[in-house]
Amino acid sequence: MPGPSAAQSGSCDELGESTNALWLQLSPLAPSAELSKDKDNAMLLGDGMDRCSLAHEILSQLPLVQQTAAWGTLGTIKPYLGFDVESDVQHLTEAIVGNGADHGAILDVLTNRTSAQRQQITKVFQALTKQDLLKSMEAALSGNLERVIVGLLKPPAQYDAHELRAAMQGMGTDEDALTEILSTRSNQQLREILAFYQQDFKADPEKDIALETSGWFKEILLALAKGKRERDTGIIDYALIQQDAEALADPGASSEGAGERTWISIFTQRSPEHLSRVFSQYRKSHGLEVEETICKRFRGDGQMAMLALASACRNTPRYFAEKLHHAMKGPGTDDKVLIRVLVSRSETDLLSIRSEFKKCHGKSLYSCLQVETRGDYQAALLALCRAEDL
Repeated sequence: MPGPSAAQSGSCDELGESTNALWLQLSPLAPSAELSKDKDNAMLLGDGMDRCSLAHEILSQLPLVQQTAAWGTLGTIKPYLGFDVESDVQHLTEAIVGNGADHGAILDVLTNRTSAQRQQITKVFQALTKQDLLKSMEAALSGNLERVIVGLLKPPAQYDAHELRAAMQGMGTDEDALTEILSTRSNQQLREILAFYQQDFKADPEKDIALETSGWFKEILLALAKGKRERDTGIIDYALIQQDAEALADPGASSEGAGERTWISIFTQRSPEHLSRVFSQYRKSHGLEVEETICKRFRGDGQMAMLALASACRNTPRYFAEKLHHAMKGPGTDDKVLIRVLVSRSETDLLSIRSEFKKCHGKSLYSCLQVETRGDYQAALLALCRAEDL
């Protein structure tokens, strides 16, 4: 076999040299080993093709190293480190062919992959089978299990866009779903959601909101949909905190509705961190919680939306924990809420939501889902919830 060309050899040498430091950082021996550049590194990395091969091997691990950074999130679903997209496609194909779908196999794959990994699976499934994975799952599944799987297969922004559309279709409007999505997504997420809405439904989401809602509730949702909430800079602006607290206490009466518009403007444009400090200053200065004033100033759906905004700004995981608790409280279970929250928060803050749920209600979210749900639908939700909190 011919040896490497001069160009290849030079390239390998450069690659090997460039990865010496990287190897020392990745090697468990690095903290204690004192390796001389000329002698010991040569012994470690070898020469020629061995050196080049090892360098490529080290560099090939970098994407994996980068992916593990996502393990620092507070979601329950993490990147699957042994991800093999073609293997996953094969397992899913086998799970939906023949008589009856293998629900366990489907859940094993899709509830153990991130949304980004599921999108790769969807693309490769289409390329290899010439079929749409989402439509195949809709044909193979039904009921709440189908809703969970469909939710997992859509990109998060598209899922939210479809939830918004569903909230404004049919008999009545789901004000709670509209409020939840628009009040807890970032500006960038809102832009992506509205773009998917326009793309998939050939409709203007803001016009649909305006048609399906009314009063101050409509004004709140339209303000949120504009995605103009300020980002937290980490700098505490004490003057603005005082100014906003006073504006909420005395929003003026120059025209009808001026006070309500001031509240809506502050609640939909300031960062959650800033608003939390404003709420504290408001209580300190006026002896009232903002929620008390909301209940006096707003009525109906407008009041509900403003209270939800206050709750989400104070503590977003607790806001979702209370939604989940309410969905399972009393007779019947609101499966739409359970599915939407568990699917949409599984890569964001579901660990924090679980913690708040246990803290507020003395029992775990996992155990409540075990009581309130059944069958493969239960298995899907428990897989997203992930574990019991003792």
